[in-house]
Amino acid sequence: MSSVAERRSDLDNDKPITRVLFCGPHFPASQDYTREYLEKYPFIQVDDLAFKEVPDHIGNYHLCVVKNMRLHANVISRAKQMKLIMQYGVGVEGVDIDAATKHGIKVARIPGDVTGNAASCAEMAIYLMLGLLKKQNEMQISVKQKKLGVPVGETLLGKTVFIMGFGNIGIDLAKRLKPFGVKIIATKRSWASNMQVPVSKVPSQNGDIDDLVDKKGSHGDIYEFASNADIVACCLSLNKGTVGIVNKSFISSMKKGALLVNIARGGLLDYEAVLHHLESGHLGGLGIDVAWTEPFDPDDPVLKFKNVIITPHVAGVTEHSYRTMAKVVGDVALQLHAGNPLEEIEFVN
Repeated sequence: MSSVAERRSDLDNDKPITRVLFCGPHFPASQDYTREYLEKYPFIQVDDLAFKEVPDHIGNYHLCVVKNMRLHANVISRAKQMKLIMQYGVGVEGVDIDAATKHGIKVARIPGDVTGNAASCAEMAIYLMLGLLKKQNEMQISVKQKKLGVPVGETLLGKTVFIMGFGNIGIDLAKRLKPFGVKIIATKRSWASNMQVPVSKVPSQNGDIDDLVDKKGSHGDIYEFASNADIVACCLSLNKGTVGIVNKSFISSMKKGALLVNIARGGLLDYEAVLHHLESGHLGGLGIDVAWTEPFDPDDPVLKFKNVIITPHVAGVTEHSYRTMAKVVGDVALQLHAGNPLEEIEFVN
């Protein structure tokens, strides 16, 4: 990164250059694919910095892709040239939006239905469901022990799946679950009458939500729905109202032996509650792509259970979605450089 640091210093007064900052080392394909997309445009500079370096250098950049860094007010106040803070995806809960607004900086996300991110996350949810039902970890043990015909798994057929949060990911999950012969129940803050499935730029079927969901409910119904489900899939966004929503009371309301899958945000789950119900045997299995702390601690006690599957926050990390999001970030950088309206993104302030 030393050459990058030198370039940053040299470019401080180079007005024709539009500078794009990617925060932190994780999800490296995001900056790599964006650089590839923009390689023919020398007037766009793409850098990635370690978390600890961001506060000292953020003032040199016009566009910031936050990834999993938390951008607090004191860091945002240093971003004197910043025009836009955006996410390489949908979650902007790590950005102090009020502080950004105060400093005249727009904050935006990339809608998941445009990039295929929602479809990728929905596929991961099904992967985790099937992995738990078929007892993936125990199968690996059987292979190593040269055993055949064990373990005895289960099928999705006939199961009731509770999709908690019916946005783009929830909708794409319902579309893909239907052919498995499941009953789908779902909660959403508010349901529009005759709500239509959004038309996506990725291949999908369209129609009424009523064709996908067997029973609809609101936030106040989550305990009742949990008690009727064989599998609970968390597809909620993370905010003040949803932090720790899957707590001891919620998991206690689930059927004994039911499975819990989370491909949204780790903060939705209360760690102690999950650990307690795994230890008691009430929770039949846990499949998560997001965790309470990231990167995940490989020595975490949760990993001692055979009925736990953890993946390293890769639900949306697919060739299709990441190439598409790189194009969006690249196009936004070009629009910003040209002084044109910013398209293909969704502003939150």
